[in-house]
Amino acid sequence: QVQLVESGGGLVQAGGSLRLSCTASGRPISNYVMGWFCQAPGKEREFVAATTWGGGSTYYTDSVKGRFTISRDNAKNTVYLEMNSLKPEDTAVYYCAAKSLVGSYNLPGPYRYWGQGTQVTVSS
Repeated sequence: QVQLVESGGGLVQAGGSLRLSCTASGRPISNYVMGWFCQAPGKEREFVAATTWGGGSTYYTDSVKGRFTISRDNAKNTVYLEMNSLKPEDTAVYYCAAKSLVGSYNLPGPYRYWGQGTQVTVSS
């Protein structure tokens, strides 16, 4: 079992920045692909970014490329999402998730472990 706890969400003005953290316990995250997803009210959960176990490969949805950066510190069992140039449309609950190497990195289904989510609100 892996327990994931997100932190770092909050209210920020458009153009501002936030850094989300996801700390894992139970098992080392070095065994897992780590991803961030977001879900706005009335919408499905959507892929934001993912990183492979060593951090050598990262993936982003098109809308956040150049603005968001995913990184991981396996020694601290933590994955981060640096969010810059935030837009009102980035407003959502952001979830951290972990999965094995099997399955698509950009779909929520293959992810086995999920955090409780952290709210990000961007005001215009």
